Amino acid sequence: MCAGLVIEARERDPVDGSLRILFRAGDGACFEAVLIGLEQGGRFTACLSSQVGCPLDCAFCATGRLGFRRQLEPWEMVASFCALRAEAAGRITGAVFMGQGEPFLNYDAVLQAAAVLSDPNGARVDKKSISISTAGWVPGIRRFTTEGHKQRLVVSLTSALPARRAVLMPSAARWTHRELGDALRAYSASSRRRVTLAWVLLGGVNHDQAEVDALVELCREVRVRISLLDVNDKRPDGFRRATDAEREDFIDRLQALKAPIVRRYSVGLSSDSACGMLASAHQR
Repeated sequence: MCAGLVIEARERDPVDGSLRILFRAGDGACFEAVLIGLEQGGRFTACLSSQVGCPLDCAFCATGRLGFRRQLEPWEMVASFCALRAEAAGRITGAVFMGQGEPFLNYDAVLQAAAVLSDPNGARVDKKSISISTAGWVPGIRRFTTEGHKQRLVVSLTSALPARRAVLMPSAARWTHRELGDALRAYSASSRRRVTLAWVLLGGVNHDQAEVDALVELCREVRVRISLLDVNDKRPDGFRRATDAEREDFIDRLQALKAPIVRRYSVGLSSDSACGMLASAHQR
């Protein structure tokens, strides 16, 4: 039991030691959070969910295949963080709202939870060490910019070509690339911070020159960082991980952006708790 949530299951990855916890709320709704160890010994990041399931139905994400049940309350997000902290053999120094759900569709609750996490009387996590990830929900990005929040903004892009993105991320693609680009430019100018663009690399799909050309146009006058992530999940949809040659070629092409490029290595692959994989057998 954890502050009103039942811990239904714990699963530690045998390869990298990350820990996934499945929570069950009083109404029977289940959601997950993941404790991720950092390279600095004794430090961890908490990957938190914002919704039970997700309504966006991105083609490559297991959570989207669950469908959407409800929003998480601020206290549920904070309680899941506290449960992870109780399991950590050290200090949690960061939090990422990148678990199940689209955070900007639960905007107020997510920002309330983030405020508790960063409060000196709360979890004492630096605001700049808290990331909020969106699939490109433009109204949320605009509001986040206007309100001047200090948490990091991460935009899951995956394709800069409108037609391709409409297939891969149909709900997020309801806004034009011009609207998304304008929202990112406004954020970049206002915050003077880089926007992290998360790119799930799909073998044979989204690493050609057309993507790079479109990305350069989309990111005009926007300070960005590209975060490359291999597609995960036991694929029922035909997607595959990019080969080393495909990945290296894409990284070479991305030099045209003149922006930092980070390759993210997934944790939790052996326990189905890596990015895009949060849909446990309990939930299915």
